[in-house]
Amino acid sequence: MNRIPIVAVVGPTASGKSDLAVEICLRFNGEAVSADSMQIYKGLDISTAKPTEEEKKGVPHHMMDFLDNTESFSVAEYQKMAGECIRDIYSRGKLPVIVGGTGLYIDTLLNNIQLKEDSFDEALREKLLERVEKEGIENLLDELRGIDPEYAEKMHPNNVKRIVRALEVWYSSGVTMTQQIADSHAESPYDVCFIGLDAEDRDFLYERINRRVGIMLENGLEAEAKDYLSQENTATSSQAIGCKELKPYFNGEITLAEASDNLRQATRRYAKRQLTWFRRNKEINWILIDKFNSKAEMQNTAFEIIKKWKGE
Repeated sequence: MNRIPIVAVVGPTASGKSDLAVEICLRFNGEAVSADSMQIYKGLDISTAKPTEEEKKGVPHHMMDFLDNTESFSVAEYQKMAGECIRDIYSRGKLPVIVGGTGLYIDTLLNNIQLKEDSFDEALREKLLERVEKEGIENLLDELRGIDPEYAEKMHPNNVKRIVRALEVWYSSGVTMTQQIADSHAESPYDVCFIGLDAEDRDFLYERINRRVGIMLENGLEAEAKDYLSQENTATSSQAIGCKELKPYFNGEITLAEASDNLRQATRRYAKRQLTWFRRNKEINWILIDKFNSKAEMQNTAFEIIKKWKGE
């Protein structure tokens, strides 16, 4: 079968994925498809670091800013909608460029993982969500560790939806999420060139994260988070990094400085989990962003990887 060529730019938060994806689109006549589980929501512009119109440089961006915060959204829905975007972009003679840090979205989409419909049980899911409210997510995460330690290791307490989903799969089908993923690979319709951004010096990346948090606060994160938390949100959207860490400050429990420090720490931990996820993929061409004298030099390295993959 003729597979659709795709470039996927992956890596931790604040590594420069969005910038690089835009330059790749400009250089190779592409359009960007977001793979970020929080950028799908409207109103979370600053906290999710959505690229501004100026930063997009005229490049169309798909799968971003289309969902109300009251709506839930599954991995299966992402796979279907992003797949439709990819086929549309390719049909117009353009290169689809996937960009984001949500590893589960990227793996499910690009590896064509077939999600089993018989493991969906809405009544069970509601009961599990009620338990989250009463017991706290840590209790359910501990339960998952006893059932599926490999999958639980990848989960952070923020990922309420995925923890609940993994327990739903187990209790409705008797199959762990790890096993379901292993059993569900079908031939992928995509020929993917993976480019991963990382830093050899971990402090270099963490300093970028700290700077980004500072810029977010300057750009109005506090107001955005306050407005967002005042609305009705789904279990997923209310867990966005930025909103969650500022909530104790809004409640008068901690100072803004303490909330900012908590946000920096939460973002660093998130970056670490993203790297753990992506390092399992042996197909990724890693670029160390702290090894270049300029952004243009780093971008040219990515261009050369893509040209080689394209056979140019």
